[in-house]
Amino acid sequence: MTVLSILAGYLLLGAVAGTMAGLFGVGGGLIIVPALVFAFGLQGVAPEITMHLAVGTSLATIVVTGASSALGHFRKGSIHKPWFMALLPGLMLGAIGGVFIADNLSGTVLGTLFGVFVLLLATKMVFGLSPKPGSSPPGNVAMTIAGGVVGVISALFGIGGGTMTVPWLSRCGASMTQAVGTSAACGLPIAMVGALTFIVVGWGNPLLPQWATGFVMWPAFIGIVLTSVPFARLGVRLAHVLPATVLRFSFATLLAVVGLRFILA
Repeated sequence: MTVLSILAGYLLLGAVAGTMAGLFGVGGGLIIVPALVFAFGLQGVAPEITMHLAVGTSLATIVVTGASSALGHFRKGSIHKPWFMALLPGLMLGAIGGVFIADNLSGTVLGTLFGVFVLLLATKMVFGLSPKPGSSPPGNVAMTIAGGVVGVISALFGIGGGTMTVPWLSRCGASMTQAVGTSAACGLPIAMVGALTFIVVGWGNPLLPQWATGFVMWPAFIGIVLTSVPFARLGVRLAHVLPATVLRFSFATLLAVVGLRFILA
């Protein structure tokens, strides 16, 4: 495959991931990671590092897409700064820990864990499982622990963490606007710290393909970033046209198929 054909494929991947992220209201990582695993397989990337490279690259793209989202929420005043600052230490330490956990897992085990995680999300969406909204926020210690859990899982699977942060903040008494805005801000440090740590732990790996720095593949990063943001806007428009129930069950079905694919691989 030529460099141009590979880049064109990543541009298409970014367009699909962005559209689906906007359509279903989730971070692109849930779409980007499995798509990158497939794309890297076609390129002949060593299976031992395919999953790690996909997760690291996904986090790198979230740095850019997450910054755009966080800035928009900041301008609208929907980020609850005290809660964000309380979560921040846990988010950063958790992200580092998540990467080191991933680095010590084989590609097969990491892929299986990703599949289980995705299946759990599909189940949650189908049955509408979510914690009841609360009214009293926990103390800083509880916030730090929650941030650590979110950081570990997010960095381990290459996602921004919104699927966990939004329910947690809602339980803490945040309005949905505050929960989404603060969650968007939380995704940025997770992605930055996680991506940098994946570069460090993967540095000099003899199995790395050309154009990769550690566990970040730059052609994939460029292609996805260039198209995912504008196509996310298209997804949002489509989301306002299609029925919410159809969207929820469609995405849950997609997640179930992806999860089973990783578990049974």
